[in-house]
Amino acid sequence: MKALNFIFILLCSSVLAAQIEIPVASPFSKVEQDVGFTKITVAYSRPGAKGRKIFGSLVPYGRIWRVGANESTKFTVDSDISVMGNYLPKGTYALYAFPYEEYWEVVFHKNIEHWGDGRKAYDPAEDAFRIRINPLKIPNYQENFLITFDEIDHNSSNMLWIWEHTLIKIPIAVDTDSKMMEGIAKGIKENPTAQTYYEAARYLQEQGKLYSRALLYLNKAIEIGGDTYYFYRVKSLVEAALEDYKSAIESAQKSLELAQKEDKDEFVRMNEQNISLWKDKQITTKQ
Repeated sequence: MKALNFIFILLCSSVLAAQIEIPVASPFSKVEQDVGFTKITVAYSRPGAKGRKIFGSLVPYGRIWRVGANESTKFTVDSDISVMGNYLPKGTYALYAFPYEEYWEVVFHKNIEHWGDGRKAYDPAEDAFRIRINPLKIPNYQENFLITFDEIDHNSSNMLWIWEHTLIKIPIAVDTDSKMMEGIAKGIKENPTAQTYYEAARYLQEQGKLYSRALLYLNKAIEIGGDTYYFYRVKSLVEAALEDYKSAIESAQKSLELAQKEDKDEFVRMNEQNISLWKDKQITTKQ
């Protein structure tokens, strides 16, 4: 009996030893994207087309799709966001889609326990919301399903789903601006340095607002921190936005000279280009 048990153990060990680990057909991927102060993470698998027709065939129209392969695709945000005007609290959600030929229904789903698309276990009542997106046709062929982000600024981005010749573009908005304005107010109030004033002014300039306040901050930065090429660079941009081209040219010339002393060739070129542009605008304004 002991001999039989020993032989059985040996056979089992041989079978286990003979097992080969095989790479998955649809490899796992994760994309992380910062949008302003918000981090967005998407964890998904990337199936390949492999010569097959995808939408309307491999992925049937009108049926739930897991947005990838294997486990359901997970979408995580570390702060509240908005998706096409729909409020989405911070947390993790499963992404699903119902593709149709003319439009798609994209689902942010609160239940993340389903494997794959959930099928019979999927309950629409557990959706955070659904949005309708018109698919776009693109000329370039995408072999493996891809999720990425583009057109990113401080307050928004587009999440892109790309496969074969199909592109789904999902607009996402974050509230960076109110956090920044609170941070600026706090920084200016508490013990501001030259850099505090500069960063506040640069943000306002980049956002295209409150130029007069930005100019006050820049003058304060220069008063505290002295002559710095990037202080004068942003000052020139703010003055040009206020259509004070004479002052903008003077600030750009100052920035150019300071940049030359530090071998900052890129800033020299940018200032030269702007000085030329604003001289032309001066002439046009006077006519």
